[in-house]
Amino acid sequence: MRFFLGAYTDDGDGAAAGIGVLDAGDPDGPLAGGQLSVRADAVRIGGSPSWLAWHPTLDVIYAAREGDGTVQAFRRTGPASFAPLGRPVEAGPLVCHVAVDPSGAWLVASCWGDGRVVRMALDAEGAPVSARVVEPREDLDAEDGMFRQGPFDGLEGVDGLEGFGGVEGFGGVGDRHGAGDRRGAGDRHGAEERVSRAHQGRFVGARTLVTTDMGLDQVRFWHAAGDGLREVDRIVLPFGSGPRHTVWHPSGHLYVVTELSHEVFVLSPPRDGHGWRVVGGTPLTAAAVPGADFAAEIALSRDAGFVYVGLRGSDTIATLRVRGAGAELSPVALVEAGVTWPRHHVIARDTLLVAGQRSDEVASLGLDERTGVPGRVRHRVATPSPSCLLPDRA
Repeated sequence: MRFFLGAYTDDGDGAAAGIGVLDAGDPDGPLAGGQLSVRADAVRIGGSPSWLAWHPTLDVIYAAREGDGTVQAFRRTGPASFAPLGRPVEAGPLVCHVAVDPSGAWLVASCWGDGRVVRMALDAEGAPVSARVVEPREDLDAEDGMFRQGPFDGLEGVDGLEGFGGVEGFGGVGDRHGAGDRRGAGDRHGAEERVSRAHQGRFVGARTLVTTDMGLDQVRFWHAAGDGLREVDRIVLPFGSGPRHTVWHPSGHLYVVTELSHEVFVLSPPRDGHGWRVVGGTPLTAAAVPGADFAAEIALSRDAGFVYVGLRGSDTIATLRVRGAGAELSPVALVEAGVTWPRHHVIARDTLLVAGQRSDEVASLGLDERTGVPGRVRHRVATPSPSCLLPDRA
């Protein structure tokens, strides 16, 4: 299998020269458990293209260029090569994620630097042609800086969640991956400085966009409205939890991993006239250390029976089992990731591929599809500052 690699260039304290190319096993085969190898970059480009996403129908890849705050499209020119499609379009400081609407008419970019969510229209060739910022700070009360909604909105009355969630007294982390300045973190109900940190957008169903805000501990739900977005619902998770990424389960539940409190929350979609709500969840592991461990990617096994979350710091992979009708999760195992700072991972059948951002490598771990637990590293290959693994769909 072939994968394209998002990575950090020198403007993001990385060593990559653009979007990389990884072959896992036979490039033309369906399995990824064989030898790993890298080839010439798909495209040489600066700006730290740290996240990649496909257009739903065109041979076009989009890169969130975190280093220069732009989004750029690239069209395929060969089996493993791309060329720029138009010029970079400004998104915002530290743009770290991009997701494309299933219709292919627009995309949404998430900016960690200032929390903005940006909608970009796409032309017939897939190039971004315009951008509109969705202001994310309208949920703060201008008079006292506090949320108008309760800090645990959606958690009341959920069985098994007593004492679950949040980080008391969590201070500043001091790098791109942490919470930033959170004054007054020891008092959940007092006024405090909240810094918006948009981190991911995901399309669920035919109409809904879900975004996460690490700084405001929010998961927000949107519908397209004209050339902008209209908020239709939100969940406020416990203070200091730091919702980072989500994954959509076939049962209809949305799983949200929290970077700072090392948990996965289970959200149920609207039904019977009620909105989104938290219906379950679990800590990843009792071994995670606040302020030293930072949860990263969340992904599902091929049969959707297991959930895998990377922990940077301890450099481990947590395995959770999905139970019941998808609303229940329980920890199964915590294993070594085989890399330093496991920023991203993907599952390819019986193989878990992990991008080690700080060890400059990608490693493959075998998966026991019965127990769900990853084994030891099978193969590894050097590649500079990898941050995203995007499977080729050709």
